[in-house]
Amino acid sequence: MRRRRVLKTRYFQRWVRAHRLADEVLLRSVSEMEQGLVDADLGGGVVKKRIGLSGRGKRGGARVILATDRWRWFFMYGFAKSERSNISRQELDALRQLAGDLLALSEDQIDDQTKSGAFTEIIG
Repeated sequence: MRRRRVLKTRYFQRWVRAHRLADEVLLRSVSEMEQGLVDADLGGGVVKKRIGLSGRGKRGGARVILATDRWRWFFMYGFAKSERSNISRQELDALRQLAGDLLALSEDQIDDQTKSGAFTEIIG
């Protein structure tokens, strides 16, 4: 039986630190998406979700882009709504490619990448 895994890419982990975003917020967003509360299905295993940033709520908060096959959730990219309104078509194409690569990884490869620091797993 597969277990749910929630992971942050190295790039996303830097963004999380800069915005002081708690892992609990990310886990809550995954739980919401598991219940069907996805803000946008961008195709190719890529979804977008609104999350709140300290004191700003979801509307004025941030958007996160994840790769998922509904049991593995890779946080790939985030942006504050105040910094930009959306991602470009070229960025979406690149994120879909990255999603395909991430979702093709075996459990052993994910474990190896986590040990090397390429991913940070959120346990919860």
